[in-house]
Amino acid sequence: MMELDTTCDNPYLALFNSQLRTSINWRKSNVEERVDRLKKIRSWIQKNQNDIREALWNDFRKPEVETDLSEIFPVTSEINHTIKNLKSWMKPGPVGTPLSMLGTKSKVQFEPKGRTLIISPWNYPFNLAIGPLVSALAAGCTVILKPSELTPHTSFLIERMLSEIFPNHEVAAILGGVDTSQDLLKLPFDHIFFTGSPQVGKIVMGNAAKNLSSVTLELGGKSPAIVSENADIPDSAKKLVYGKLLNSGQTCVAPDYALVHESIFERFRDELIIAIREMYDPNYKGIIESPDLARIVNDRHFERLEGLLKDAISKGAKLEFGGECNPHHRYVEPTLISGISEKMNISQEEIFGPIFPIIVYSDLNKAIYYINQKPKPLALYVFSQNKNEVNQVLEETSSGNAVVNDCVLHFLHPNLPFGGINHSGIGKSHGYFGFLAFSNEKGVLHQRVGLNNATLLRPPYGVKTRQIIKSLIKWF
Repeated sequence: MMELDTTCDNPYLALFNSQLRTSINWRKSNVEERVDRLKKIRSWIQKNQNDIREALWNDFRKPEVETDLSEIFPVTSEINHTIKNLKSWMKPGPVGTPLSMLGTKSKVQFEPKGRTLIISPWNYPFNLAIGPLVSALAAGCTVILKPSELTPHTSFLIERMLSEIFPNHEVAAILGGVDTSQDLLKLPFDHIFFTGSPQVGKIVMGNAAKNLSSVTLELGGKSPAIVSENADIPDSAKKLVYGKLLNSGQTCVAPDYALVHESIFERFRDELIIAIREMYDPNYKGIIESPDLARIVNDRHFERLEGLLKDAISKGAKLEFGGECNPHHRYVEPTLISGISEKMNISQEEIFGPIFPIIVYSDLNKAIYYINQKPKPLALYVFSQNKNEVNQVLEETSSGNAVVNDCVLHFLHPNLPFGGINHSGIGKSHGYFGFLAFSNEKGVLHQRVGLNNATLLRPPYGVKTRQIIKSLIKWF
């Protein structure tokens, strides 16, 4: 890990080099020093909650309660959980000694990877920027954080926050667009943590490969929900409506579509409609008047969602509920559609909005087959009170995470690893797993001085050496 040549034409090289000495010094940082950094972040958040709410309102018209629940609470919870457990996480872990290694002592020692880059997304712009930052600081890493340009109010807030807490040679926020990300990705970071789409994730991984930088990629995909004939239909509908419409569907772990058994389709659809109205139109003023439904982040994403809906209907999809699109307010009404076919764009793209396709299935094996024909999702949800059905789905599908009889809730569980698999992501985060993402698990072996087992295996290789090696192969 060397300081790079300052003649290189990169606007962020000086900042990158400035974090080198800090990252080396932080290898020796103790739990108290790391906890102190986390407490500073927590204190800033507690003092500036109204500013955070205002920024999210300006970017999304996100309801205050939803900001507290989905942006602030996950971060403070992550900080509190990390502070409570960091001492035990940092402690080197002894490992057992096999007979072939008799006389040695070994352990796994955690060291910070070093200089890290976090590129955060627009959909939860505070949560998904500061959450990984907590893990990086817990591991003892320096950070350059690039928040999304699509949520400027929250990004400016993050820049202000970090500049008030840390000097740039420890933690720095860099604002900018795609060009900024491209310049940062040219630098040989020790680890890159990216949250975003699979398409951009491939670009990030390609750039990281040029420097052999390790990566954590939290991507997305079409997370399915299976609703069996043995599900509690009203309960399942309420949970899926909440998970789908949180942040107006702009959630990486939102249920993308529902696979519903043919025997309960109409009842389930009706319960979804009831749940939508109860949550977002209890006073019958129209869902667009609801103060509890966020808006689409920008015109481009609004037009994308409107286009997906129009394409599906033009190709034979049936509108079961909703469908209103208001470009002036960037409002897409919670919408249910059925009759989905693979020729529709909505079957191929991650929806990332409040449009919920319902696909009818006749046999659970066919539903599982349908899921397995698509890229592995970030999350999978199964609603059933039949244990055999649940176990079959969990055993015969692959996903980053899975939830039984609920959805999106796993994101808030501090002891679960969070992340995708293949197309939906690489690596895990949150809690201990976030600490591991930014740490090098260094194996350390201590050998005694003088005669030991290994000395018996040195040249010249005689009959006795061959006999020892044959015994090792046979018995160890």
